[in-house]
Amino acid sequence: MTWNENGGRLGEEFFIPGSSSFTEFLAAHRPELLSTRRVLPDGVVAAPGQVPHGTTVLALTFRDGVLLAGDRRATMGNLIAQRDLEKVHPADDYSAVAFAGTVGLAVDMVKLYQVELTHFEKIEGTAMTLNAKARRLAGMIRQNLGQAMQGLAVVPLLTGYDPLAPEGERGRIFSFDLAGGLYEKTDFHAEGSGSPYARGALKKLFHRGMDRREAALAALQALWDAADDDSATGGPDINRRIFPIVSVITEDGFERLTEPETEELSREMVEQRRGRPDGPNATA
Repeated sequence: MTWNENGGRLGEEFFIPGSSSFTEFLAAHRPELLSTRRVLPDGVVAAPGQVPHGTTVLALTFRDGVLLAGDRRATMGNLIAQRDLEKVHPADDYSAVAFAGTVGLAVDMVKLYQVELTHFEKIEGTAMTLNAKARRLAGMIRQNLGQAMQGLAVVPLLTGYDPLAPEGERGRIFSFDLAGGLYEKTDFHAEGSGSPYARGALKKLFHRGMDRREAALAALQALWDAADDDSATGGPDINRRIFPIVSVITEDGFERLTEPETEELSREMVEQRRGRPDGPNATA
């Protein structure tokens, strides 16, 4: 029942006590509005290379919290579908989500997740804990399983600042599988087609106690290594001034590094690569 159909009054469904989950409310009353509903008939699989896919995203903890970064490229097979895609988004004030996979469904899932967290806070009068946020996103991914099996997978990466965690461990990272399996990662993680190369770079560059600048440079180095070996991952585009998105979450909340700061760090990293094309050595 819409607003106009009911003469300007809310429908009865809005006054029935129930869950504080917005997605559960939609599933019960307007399931056709959920992007996680099956979009292809049974037995039909999306043709490879015909739907834009995004790669690569990564996260790592640092002294004051957690950093989340992503390249900007989306591909369709061997074609570049978009050069400046935004794969890193705030979920609320103290958490953020990045994605690899089917771009259209991923963007819708991120928007729905943002509404889900806001709706919960308005209904309950308090924000979800970080563990609850991770479980809620896992449930949304599980709802997308049918589409994932048809070639339309979405693989998010969730980060957050957890004031309830011990000092020095408040930046947390969660990854997921296609069935909604939830896994907490220690120190760093990456998703997407370039993730094996990004994780390899972070293995040698990561160390506990990094400051924000060190963490941002490590993330940019890892994305460079991913782009160096994975054609679906885009490196810094100096000529077009398109640079990776780098965001941090600390006790002060979510913050996306400004374009000038990201550009300055990217140019510094590129200059370092002129002297060492394979990247810096592991830290002692």
